[in-house]
Amino acid sequence: MTVRTLITAATFGLAAVVAAYAAEPQEVRQEMMKQVGGATGAMAKMVKGQEDFDQAKVIEALTTISSSMAEFPAQFPEGSETGMDTEAAPAIWEKKDDFEAKAMSLKEEADAGIANPPADLDGLKAMFGPLTKSCGSCHETYRLKKEG
Repeated sequence: MTVRTLITAATFGLAAVVAAYAAEPQEVRQEMMKQVGGATGAMAKMVKGQEDFDQAKVIEALTTISSSMAEFPAQFPEGSETGMDTEAAPAIWEKKDDFEAKAMSLKEEADAGIANPPADLDGLKAMFGPLTKSCGSCHETYRLKKEG
């Protein structure tokens, strides 16, 4: 399977998921975060040595992150602040520009990884740390902590 085929499949897969949940933005964004979590987890397994480095899988994971972040900010319209077990913090609506900038920054990091994919595990490790730090910085401000 070529890299182009993987990218196309990941993009269409995400589009199908989004379409399936189009009625409720809370569900769409939760599904997007599951997709991003799965993509991040796939790379984490390689970084931890639980799976062999696979450049095609890295590109697929980065494509999922990029595609998700391109659409993610639009899934927070006014009126979707609560409901459906959302973990969205009120700060999203209070600091919308910063929230959107963080999503676009993560997208740009993923895009850079797609354009110049890591050739080996060391390259993945160098890219993975900053990528996950971007995820975490957004979660610190814009994701409610679950109790319990």
